[in-house]
Amino acid sequence: MFVRALTLRDFRSWDTLALELTPGCTVFVGPNGHGKTNIVEAVGYLSTLSSHRVSSDAPLIRAGTEQAVASATVVNAGRELTVEVELNDGKANRARINRSPCRRTREILGVLRTVTFSPEDLALVRGEPGERRRFLDELATSLRPATAGIRADYDKVVRQRSALLKSAAGALRRGSRSDEGASALATLDVWDAHLAQHGAHLLAERLSAVHRLAPHVSEAYRSIAPQSRPAYIRYRSTLAGVVPDEFLDPAREPEGGDVDLLIDAFHVELSRMRSREIERGTSLVGPHRDDLELHLGDGPAKGFASHGESWSYALSLRLGSFALMRTDGSDPVLVLDDVFAELDRTRRAALATVAADAEQVLITAAVADDIPAELRATRFAVEARDTDRGRVSTLTGPIVDGSDL
Repeated sequence: MFVRALTLRDFRSWDTLALELTPGCTVFVGPNGHGKTNIVEAVGYLSTLSSHRVSSDAPLIRAGTEQAVASATVVNAGRELTVEVELNDGKANRARINRSPCRRTREILGVLRTVTFSPEDLALVRGEPGERRRFLDELATSLRPATAGIRADYDKVVRQRSALLKSAAGALRRGSRSDEGASALATLDVWDAHLAQHGAHLLAERLSAVHRLAPHVSEAYRSIAPQSRPAYIRYRSTLAGVVPDEFLDPAREPEGGDVDLLIDAFHVELSRMRSREIERGTSLVGPHRDDLELHLGDGPAKGFASHGESWSYALSLRLGSFALMRTDGSDPVLVLDDVFAELDRTRRAALATVAADAEQVLITAAVADDIPAELRATRFAVEARDTDRGRVSTLTGPIVDGSDL
């Protein structure tokens, strides 16, 4: 899989960009803040419908405009598809595949698959559980695009259920002693059923992704840091103690009846936690409270791994994802956003080895010398200038085969 053409309009610092790309390695070189990362951010957005840098779409729309457009023509096994997303300020985004409108933007998921490694990935090891949940959900969606719909349905249920717990707190505490309390409890029963249904499906998708990812992460970490303690991942669920311990073991092969078992487990745990949820006014059970545990040896990586070990683990999560996605028969596009300068020689070499073998690699760097010599590349120079329309990025090149800029 590779991106043959990328077009941007009013995306971040780019008023317009029309870029032809080829398989192999492409490097965008330029000073920090001049717009090189915005190019690969757009590619990542067309793959996942999210940015690896910000949590909302608003910053992606160039200041002073109301709409940004990103479009990519993707070649996969000889077949071309063009995906396009319009990001609208204050209105719903719209998407197209080969110029045909999509009913939902998430219908484009799966056309372009990417794995992005960036400095922000250190938060996967050192950050909060939400960072790791997002990583796992994006991977699960790349493996099976229908996961996006499952995740959207589950998020909606959690919002509605938590709103009920908060707005009807008094009535819920009074319970069946009043008509209002009985009505609120009946409504909560309905939302419990929805949460169990959607939560079980999302949890099953995550557990399947962890099962497939775990050996690749362990192998990647072993190749990057052979002298370090072994690394392994494990899923931590709010259903621990309700489902058998081995159910959450990544070595366990997921089974067809898992969803039904998980639905039953959700009902048991929701019943047990009901009084506590009513008291606190929020949903305490479900995948939105889970975590992907990262272990080194006998202990957790978070809080105990050294700086080098943390970088190795973050890199292993991405390289493991890349190796897993390749098993489906098509390389994802590998995006390396300004990371070579952050890595020591061993980690640079490990990353360069994978990149040299990938079908397409998109790299950003502030300094051309940060790119390992073994990565022969087509290079573009990126710079920004101030205009009456604000700061605008421009592109020059290409320069082929690693010639000096």
